[in-house]
Amino acid sequence: MTVTALVIFAGALLVAAASPGPGILALVARVISIGFADAVPFALGLMLGDLVWLGAAVLGLAVLAHTLSGAFIAIKFAGAAYLIYLAWRMWTAPAEPAAADAAPPRRGAAGLFLAGLSVTLGNPKVVAFYVALLPSLIDLTQVGVVGYAELVVLCLVVLTLVFGAYGLAAARARALFRSRRAVRLFNRTGGALMAGAAVAVAAK
Repeated sequence: MTVTALVIFAGALLVAAASPGPGILALVARVISIGFADAVPFALGLMLGDLVWLGAAVLGLAVLAHTLSGAFIAIKFAGAAYLIYLAWRMWTAPAEPAAADAAPPRRGAAGLFLAGLSVTLGNPKVVAFYVALLPSLIDLTQVGVVGYAELVVLCLVVLTLVFGAYGLAAARARALFRSRRAVRLFNRTGGALMAGAAVAVAAK
């Protein structure tokens, strides 16, 4: 692929990914509630979802994606239900100051990964970018194996930067507070954000 095409793709993806949506809200909620490390499986799930849609666009599966819309709707609501569960866990978590000092062992990494994947697969903004908008940005008919690999690498780099920036910002804000009241506030803020992400996913 040409450098121009790669730059256009990276720039457009950066703008789209950095725009707050259900995935960003849920990611920030996880960091605020428990810590940066616990959010990594969720972020990886979000990234894999992007790669799935990138592959669908490059392989010309827009029609197939439309045909299987019922399956993606089911995935979307399953993801939303899991986010609601996580929101409840965060809201009712003990307000212990130690939770803000050291992140506990990660809980349910596989579940978090699948939740992140389902959020991306069911997010209309992501679908629109890869399946509808991407073909207008670059000529997908000219994308070979090497070109696809270049797009995958760029996708991972851009998403890592965006998710990392949001995650580190949330982690830094969380680290500033140590009192029981502050921990309770952060737990409930995280729960509210996660519930908001679930509603956003289910409503679209």
